[in-house]
Amino acid sequence: MKEKIVGRLIELRKYMQENSLQAFIVVSSDAHSSEYVADHWKAREWITGFDGSAGTAVITLDGASLWTDSRYWLAAEEQLSGTGYTLMKDGDASTPSITEWLRGNLRSGDRVGVDATVCSMAEVDAWRSSLAEAGIVLDDTKEPFTQIWKNRPAVPAGEAFIMPIETAGERAADKLQRLRRGLAQKSADGMLVTMLDEVAWLTNLRGCDVEYNPVVVSYLLVTPDKATLFVGSEKINNNVKEYLCGEGIETAPYEAVWSALARYDRDTILVQPNRCNAAVRVNLNPQTTIITADSPVAAMKAVKNSVEIEGFKRAMLAEGVAMVKLLHWLRPALQSGPLTELDVDRKLTELRSEDKDFCGLSFATIAAYGKNGAIVHYEPTEESNTPLLPESFLLLDCGGQYRGGTTDITRTIALGPLTDEQCADYTRVLRGHISLAMAKFPKGTCGTQLDVLARQWLWQAGQNYLHGTGHGVGHFLNVHEGPHQIRMNNMPAPLLPGTTVTNEPGLYKAGRYGIRIENTMLVTHSSTTEFGDYCALTPLTVCPIDKTPIVPAILGAEATEYLNNYHAWVFETLSPYFEGETLEFLKQQCAPL
Repeated sequence: MKEKIVGRLIELRKYMQENSLQAFIVVSSDAHSSEYVADHWKAREWITGFDGSAGTAVITLDGASLWTDSRYWLAAEEQLSGTGYTLMKDGDASTPSITEWLRGNLRSGDRVGVDATVCSMAEVDAWRSSLAEAGIVLDDTKEPFTQIWKNRPAVPAGEAFIMPIETAGERAADKLQRLRRGLAQKSADGMLVTMLDEVAWLTNLRGCDVEYNPVVVSYLLVTPDKATLFVGSEKINNNVKEYLCGEGIETAPYEAVWSALARYDRDTILVQPNRCNAAVRVNLNPQTTIITADSPVAAMKAVKNSVEIEGFKRAMLAEGVAMVKLLHWLRPALQSGPLTELDVDRKLTELRSEDKDFCGLSFATIAAYGKNGAIVHYEPTEESNTPLLPESFLLLDCGGQYRGGTTDITRTIALGPLTDEQCADYTRVLRGHISLAMAKFPKGTCGTQLDVLARQWLWQAGQNYLHGTGHGVGHFLNVHEGPHQIRMNNMPAPLLPGTTVTNEPGLYKAGRYGIRIENTMLVTHSSTTEFGDYCALTPLTVCPIDKTPIVPAILGAEATEYLNNYHAWVFETLSPYFEGETLEFLKQQCAPL
């Protein structure tokens, strides 16, 4: 594989020389700023060999570098070895930004290429401005991969299907009217919806175009009196086309979006610069004024209606049943014979598949044993697959797509004897998880204001984790959803009743072990006082948390009471679905401390 990467770099540099480019930036995104991208758009992975979900490659005529964040430093170091790439640790204080590095390695008058269809407007503008300070030109008209990527996968062509009103809870036509009212408030005559999950939610369509995300590759152009879905004709059967017509949505070929933008005859259009690809601006009617603002759809989609919430509860119940079966199977399976990370992954998928509403995974299962748990987004492969031993931790972070909702759960499981250090670390992570779960906060509070609750016990021990503490979860959609998040850096979107958010503090000690405990929570109304409305976090995830590593003196009485109450609810919810040995196992797992 490393020899192939070297050969691909040679082909790209040949293209660069033919087009008078001294550098080329290759991002990880697709034309829709998706987190998970279809194979057709995995140019960064193809040119580097690095398969992490985040990273940006910069190739010059005599060098190559890859920027990626702390989640992937260990994995990237290994995968880039021998390919000619240098790992740039994005987020480390000593690492220059991409444009700083380019300004230091190129000369005035040099040209840097980038593909506008897969880079956001904000990215292109920032790069162009920064490079211009050194006299370097950014050229966003070049796209080399159509030429040099032989046997490139095609744009996905899976069929779309309808999310019925009994599952969606609101008609597409009504969602579009809500969007139009939101656009009018921003003085926008229209909007090109580019995010695939936003298109899916607005239209009540789902698909299979992107791994883990049940979306359809498409654009949706919405104006006050018209909505057009730009989508491959092979995706829309007669039933779906008739449904869309009934919701006031026309269809047009996917590639026709560019000519439609050129003909756009309204005065204004709303664009979210950090999510909308730069090719939209290139192709838009120059007479149209662009209004830059956040997408109104994200905030609309984040607040779940009552039907969606009930769907989440059914999905979490199915997930809980599968997880209990897995936990009951795990330790005996480990004692009876060889067991690996991939065995756990496969067994869990098998158990989930027993539920009629299970449609697939919501992300690649992280079954990370021992030191692999310290790699935050580790994914076991045939090459990395590690045997489990009756000691240390197994970190299991997993999720499923169900017809009614999307799940995301992490449990750290003690497979045998642990050190005092491991037990203390586990308990601090758990206490942080519980401290956040117990929070009561004024309506309108953002996740940044709550983040410290999850970190405080780790901070007191001089410890920390570098990822966010929580993210929204889509309704039978993307497992990572905004605009709200819980993390240290400022994320101003409020946590409103009806929004889902994960609660997942962790701790990672490189080369030794990792710990993470995660529940998906629902923001609910808690009380109304003379000071206003207050919210709380109600767990949706229904699954026992391993009590084996807990140090009672570190956990404390208040957190112990919360954990006992949580486990009582888990047992009450799940016990009707089990009998015999499995029921007794569940009872033991949920017994009070």
